Amino acid sequence: MGVSGKKGEEKTGEKQQEMKVYIRGAGGTIVSKSILDGTSKLKWLFRQESEHGNGWIAFGATDTQEYVNDANNMAIVDFNTLANIEPAVVDVFYMPMGSDLEFRSDQTGTYFVDTRTGKEIREPVKHPAQIAFEKNLKFLNQEIYPPEFFRMLFTESTKIRVIRAGEADFPTGEVVLADPIAYLGTRYETVLHKKIPAGSYPVELSVCLSRVAGLRIAAARLLLSERPAVSYEVAMPKGKARADFGMPGVFTFFGVDAGLACFADSALSEENRIFFEQWEKENPGKNKYLDYFAALFKESCEAHPEFQNQGTGFLEWKLPKSGKRAVLFSSGMGDGIYSGYWGLDADGKTVSLTVMFMNPEYF
Repeated sequence: MGVSGKKGEEKTGEKQQEMKVYIRGAGGTIVSKSILDGTSKLKWLFRQESEHGNGWIAFGATDTQEYVNDANNMAIVDFNTLANIEPAVVDVFYMPMGSDLEFRSDQTGTYFVDTRTGKEIREPVKHPAQIAFEKNLKFLNQEIYPPEFFRMLFTESTKIRVIRAGEADFPTGEVVLADPIAYLGTRYETVLHKKIPAGSYPVELSVCLSRVAGLRIAAARLLLSERPAVSYEVAMPKGKARADFGMPGVFTFFGVDAGLACFADSALSEENRIFFEQWEKENPGKNKYLDYFAALFKESCEAHPEFQNQGTGFLEWKLPKSGKRAVLFSSGMGDGIYSGYWGLDADGKTVSLTVMFMNPEYF
């Protein structure tokens, strides 16, 4: 809401009223000067594709076509400047390009009307990422998905990149899914019922190039064979069969509380537990991620920078004592619960294990 016109305040650089920041990084908005100088109230709000700013344009109730056609009557300001004049605009900030709104204020309150549909907008419009996140939550952890969905996850496209993150060693063949920071080596990790042949296997990541959420790991896959999977089944926890799915107390998923997940062998899980028990004794008060793993993830990022950032990272971690490897990776949109799915070939043999974090179609 502007700079004060008092000379004394201009000399000291003080503002008459501090501008409230409703949305950080909201970008520039084209606003008629009649709204900015208070000679007119907000009436029309449009959003259009623009190389500059956020695309929003605001006109006042008294603005005429002749008035707005004169560029001198329009100004580019931070969206929060408009929000300080009329806070209701914050509720519609995340509406898509092409939005055409009329602002109304009556005995029922202040609200917008979509001029194309006549629909009243009285509740805050959610960020597209929040909408996608909520849809994704409902999509995850089902018992069955079509094979085409898993194939899509690991097929290169304009939205998907498939990368090799490293290899994981399985000396016992007993597979553990866990958050490597919070739960690996604890009773909260998930040991799978089905075992795999002892050996070393590559890990691939499906990286989603999302306009909504940025660079994210949509899924991770442990490749056990070169034979293609033609069907998939949920990976049950140790001691449980598929017939137990959905039964009380039977959980197929594993929890993530540090934004990371991993494929690991049960022997490596135990070695991890022993190592960090000793590390914490030798490093009292230090953080397992910040003071140990962060430097390793940074090295991995520097070696493979094209598909790693704050939202997505991976690490082929060699345990200090044995040198055996586990592969760690970011879990999609972050913390949550996620399930694994065995890929089966035409003969019913296990050829892969996929952990899914996101449905790229939502993002």
